[in-house]
Amino acid sequence: MPNYLSPGVYMEEVDRGTKPIESVGTAVAAFIGYTEKATDVKNGQTISLVGKPTLVTNWSQYLQKFGGFAAGAYLPDSVYGYFNNGGTIAYVVSLKTLGSSADPDVATPAKATLKTEGERGQKLIDIVAKEGGNKGNSIEVEVRPVEATGEDGKAKPSEFNLVIKVGGQIEETYNNLSTGEGENNVATVLQTRSRLVTAQVVGKAELVPAAGATALAGGELKEKKISLKDYQGSVSERRGLGGLEPLEDVTMIIAPDLMSSYQAGEIDMKGVQAVQQAIIDYCELVRYCFAILDAPPGLMPQEVKEWRNQVNYDTTRAAVYYPWIEIADMTGNNGRTRHVPPSGHMAGVYARVDNTRGVHKAPANEIVRGALGLEVMVTKGEHDLLNPIGVNVIRTFPGRGIRVWGARTLSSDAAWRYINVRRLFNMVEESIERGSQWVVFEPNDQFLWGRVSRDVAAYLRTVWRSGALFGSTPEQAFYVKCDAETNPPEARDLGQLVVEIGIAPVKPAEFVIFRVSQWNGDAQ
Repeated sequence: MPNYLSPGVYMEEVDRGTKPIESVGTAVAAFIGYTEKATDVKNGQTISLVGKPTLVTNWSQYLQKFGGFAAGAYLPDSVYGYFNNGGTIAYVVSLKTLGSSADPDVATPAKATLKTEGERGQKLIDIVAKEGGNKGNSIEVEVRPVEATGEDGKAKPSEFNLVIKVGGQIEETYNNLSTGEGENNVATVLQTRSRLVTAQVVGKAELVPAAGATALAGGELKEKKISLKDYQGSVSERRGLGGLEPLEDVTMIIAPDLMSSYQAGEIDMKGVQAVQQAIIDYCELVRYCFAILDAPPGLMPQEVKEWRNQVNYDTTRAAVYYPWIEIADMTGNNGRTRHVPPSGHMAGVYARVDNTRGVHKAPANEIVRGALGLEVMVTKGEHDLLNPIGVNVIRTFPGRGIRVWGARTLSSDAAWRYINVRRLFNMVEESIERGSQWVVFEPNDQFLWGRVSRDVAAYLRTVWRSGALFGSTPEQAFYVKCDAETNPPEARDLGQLVVEIGIAPVKPAEFVIFRVSQWNGDAQ
């Protein structure tokens, strides 16, 4: 209570209104894989984005930071398919780059060693290209003697000039360098002033390298081998899956280039399973994220069934799609097509359905934009084998296009069989969690119980009105209980406030059955 020390009229503002709960976003995808490049420019400097989750909201932003389509990478096609199918917000985690721009993590810089004069010259200076990769192989360093200076017309015996050429053309010139200490030290000068090379004195100081030209060599782009550790990343370093953990708005995870690693022989089928399981474990850990997985390439329906039974995933927070889809090959102007994993396009379908119908609508019976064909044409009988084990099939229907024809999670629990039910609960739970933060440390009494019940019921009423809950009245669709029964003295003594919520989600009409019989209109 405020203190009133003198007579007068006092105005007080009392917070007794509702604390509205807003629904969180449900269509933010994170893509993990390979890109053509991974750089950004800040304050005039180019920085590497390899391993770091980076926000892009359209295809143009992706092109600026990660380059275009690249042979050997499925992530660019997946991101393009995501935006093409209705996605609007995405984070990209580039595990490695495949373009001409050398990534320091996967490139060896060109090197050369300058020696002292004589047949048995000693190693004196190591010259290393600042940019990794084969670009440094075109660099040449030439040592020139210093011209005579001073009153006696003689040059200092410990100094030399250095000319740096690229492709035979002089790019940089440095005069009066030395191997000893001081501001003219060759290592100090090149580190601070050269954009092409660095130097390290490895021999005796005050000696001078032999005059003449020496070419740098040995620079190459190494193929970085991607492993489970690269996908898992690190929370502290904000890399890989660990880098996504602070990003609370991410709701979907896609890793299309897991299959690139498999096709390139970097990992085997067990490695694929290990990475997919790591993604599933991450989604279970953060709770409000959903994994969209790809079946391996080149499998027939019976083989997919065997693969599904072998990996034996059992989770409510993931779904797998089959077969791969055929799209235009954008890596070259050859007018051809190629098959890519469907996960990125599926994430776009999720986003499109969320925006047009709501998260409660199953992301199925929807056209896959950009798909020109399928790797395998699945028949009705083959579909009967795959649907019960949680493999969502993409099928072609004459006159109706290529459509997603499955909406199941990888769970054995019938209550969590459908993708839309899982994602609806994700949205409701996270929305209530975020919208109820004000309750923490409030006095735990019946007045607080009433306010919490009112706010949660008001939010669930809006969810019910959107068609996400089953029931003709709010009472049939949900209930909220927060009273002395859910909050006995022993719970309050532990600092706990318990709210019990029940909601009745709508389930998709997966099997539409029309019972048709002959009817005699005259019969009674």
